[in-house]
Amino acid sequence: MKKTIYLIFAALTLVSCDEFLLKEDPTATSFVEFFNDEEDLRRVIYSSYLDVFTLTSNRRTMFYMDEGKSDNAYSRLEGDNHQRIANGNFNSNTDAFLYYYELQMKHLGRLNTFIDNADIPYVEDEAVRQKYKSVLEALRVWHYFRLTFRWGNVPFHLQPADLTDAKQPATEKEEILEQLFPLAEQIASRLPAEEYTTDKYMFNRYSLKAITMRYALYNERYDLAAKLAKEIMDSGNYALHPVYSDLFQYEACSDNNEFIMHLDRESNGNRSTYTFRDMGPHYRTGGGQSYLVPLKALVDSYWTLQGRPIAQCPLHTKKEYELDPTLNRDPRYAVSIMGHGDEFYGEAIDIYNSNNPMFYENQRASSSGYWFRKFVSEADAFKSGGTGNMEFAFLRYAEVLLTYAEAKIMQNQVDALAKSCINQIRERAGLDMTVADVTLPEYDSYTQQQWIDLIRNERRIELAGEGLRYNDLIRWRIAEQTLNQPALGHTREVNGQLESLKIEDRSFKSNNYLWPFHENSLRVNPGLKQNPGY
Repeated sequence: MKKTIYLIFAALTLVSCDEFLLKEDPTATSFVEFFNDEEDLRRVIYSSYLDVFTLTSNRRTMFYMDEGKSDNAYSRLEGDNHQRIANGNFNSNTDAFLYYYELQMKHLGRLNTFIDNADIPYVEDEAVRQKYKSVLEALRVWHYFRLTFRWGNVPFHLQPADLTDAKQPATEKEEILEQLFPLAEQIASRLPAEEYTTDKYMFNRYSLKAITMRYALYNERYDLAAKLAKEIMDSGNYALHPVYSDLFQYEACSDNNEFIMHLDRESNGNRSTYTFRDMGPHYRTGGGQSYLVPLKALVDSYWTLQGRPIAQCPLHTKKEYELDPTLNRDPRYAVSIMGHGDEFYGEAIDIYNSNNPMFYENQRASSSGYWFRKFVSEADAFKSGGTGNMEFAFLRYAEVLLTYAEAKIMQNQVDALAKSCINQIRERAGLDMTVADVTLPEYDSYTQQQWIDLIRNERRIELAGEGLRYNDLIRWRIAEQTLNQPALGHTREVNGQLESLKIEDRSFKSNNYLWPFHENSLRVNPGLKQNPGY
């Protein structure tokens, strides 16, 4: 017998917002009793987002903290999970993998139960029921995309699972994906095409297409990724915001046409956000904790104003660029990162001066000597606990343009639209398009590998600090190069030699492209098989 009652109970207890799902009738044991109106359905959707995706106080799950798993950034607290994954100090008993796996699987069980009962006519309006059912189905697809990307073969159920189901072998990743991609497109066709006036964090047709596009790219389904990107472009619903920096500050974070998947105030119950606490500097009496800080590898990845790598620019030497990251640099650097010699709150940053508020050896300082400017507003500098009201995008239109270009490049089909996508990104960023325009004759002789290098770096700097770099290292299979390097910080010249602050050594093994199942998960689910090398 299906353990429906148990799963309903689990669904009501696995909610971090505690009281959000409480009903006036605590004895309700069926969907007819528990759900009375559309607001009840909305609460289920809200709580399904909150625990896994939108709880702003949880650094283990906040999207930007994922940068700390990559060569872009350093996460200074081991308990946030990102540091140990980045430096390779983990195994199949590391708690992080139990936490992330159980979080996903518990919510999948919860979603399956709600979806399985969505057609019970507790809400009479069929259109309303189908809308919320489709959003729940979309969330389930997103969970499985994430699970298969991290672990490969996993248990796959689209109905509530009983104990017999739970003991079955995991399903092959490719078999799951063969079902997920057409299923996602089918669900998208049932969702409204326009963004919702309220609850805009919920999936609509094009936001689901966008997340499906992302995972099509991750899984090398380049035709599908390009097709979905083109559909989103052709919809006319989204556009690049004219000022890049404003997207990550209060000027435009809640009012722009670029965000496709929203992490707005509604999605977390109007809770405070904590980007200043997490990414901001410990400035005097402020609440910045420098929990996540940029690394030299990211700083050096910002190409020049002309769109050239710093090692290939005839205007200055690589040494000059390393010593002065603002020299003739892509303008996105100055609005994304700050460090030694820059200003914060009207005061010069001097990371080597022990009397300076941002001395790099201070307890809550940046051990790299850099901080993100993205999501860090001076308006939040002295708010209690480093809180704020910032809003974010899980996915924005710039990623759609980059995805189309990358998908075409990977198929060696660099068409006019692919070049236009790159140019739109570069022009909005403020590059010198007399040189950086990829339709210029010098780009005609580019090999496929040169285009790959260009689009990968363009993606890295456009999306820096937005939590996507680790996934890119994994899918490009380059983590063995990038994460076997020490994590370094600010560079200066000492006695004629360049010296960089060293934070930690890192290690990445060939089997680390998939995460291990925790030993507890293997004991609970005998159908799981440990990934190779663990």
